[in-house]
Amino acid sequence: MKVFVPPIKSQGIKTKLVPWISDIVSQQINGTWIEPFMGTGVVAFNIRPDKAILCDTNPHLINFYNSIKDGTINPNIVRYFLEEEGENLLKIEGYYYEIRKRFNEKHNPLDFLFINRAGFNGMIRFNSKGGHNVPFCKKPNRFAKSYVTKIVNQVENIQKIIQRSDYTFMNQDFIETISMASDKDIVYCDPPYIDRHVDYFNSWNENDENKLYELLNSFGGKFILSTWHSNKYRDNEYLKTIWQKFDLLTKEHFYHIGGSENNRNAMLEALVLNYKPFKIKEQKNKVQYSLFHNHASSQA
Repeated sequence: MKVFVPPIKSQGIKTKLVPWISDIVSQQINGTWIEPFMGTGVVAFNIRPDKAILCDTNPHLINFYNSIKDGTINPNIVRYFLEEEGENLLKIEGYYYEIRKRFNEKHNPLDFLFINRAGFNGMIRFNSKGGHNVPFCKKPNRFAKSYVTKIVNQVENIQKIIQRSDYTFMNQDFIETISMASDKDIVYCDPPYIDRHVDYFNSWNENDENKLYELLNSFGGKFILSTWHSNKYRDNEYLKTIWQKFDLLTKEHFYHIGGSENNRNAMLEALVLNYKPFKIKEQKNKVQYSLFHNHASSQA
């Protein structure tokens, strides 16, 4: 499966896990694909359902994709903007911070794209007052012609996907989003990982994890939950407590947060689901993903 990478970057993006997730999604989605935690949109834009409701509490992500949907942003506009501002980045010391300040004041979606692609280590991070606070990546030549073209192509791909489908982008919390789902829909949840790095836009704590469980446990349709299973230091204890009644799949994934090499380690990713997929395809690397019950996860 050729994976399409969206124009917005973030740490923890599911790009390398998309083929795995795609394999366990039902071959036909009869209802609506619903994501309460859209993030970059990489999963939905690769699954490509005919109808989707994609939501996030980060208003800047939603504003960006709605701007592509309504034509405020298009590939030509993105190219001109990034080429012009990329030249300013080369010439003016501290220009990244000027754009970041402008974005925090006016919330322009093009500025959001600029600081997302010029910020340190592909991070999306905001302070308690809602201000973007990721530092510069220290590469003044960041927007070389080839890099701009790459981003423009990503925007163009998004535009085509949105134009041929029925996608709704909404800025709201997961409680509102899941309450919109019917028993014909598939809800895919990728919340901030509990007990991990969670200052992406909102915090995520035990109360949030428990509320998510309550909503998904009572949901009449199918759901898939992305979370972490374990790494070499510790396990996700919530898989043994609140999520233990459901089945799960695991896959090792090299995952890192922050700039320190100490934070760059392999992690066993988990997908919790309330249904058994029709088929788990064998991947090209010959690794067969088996479905097993959570009670046996400690032996997996």
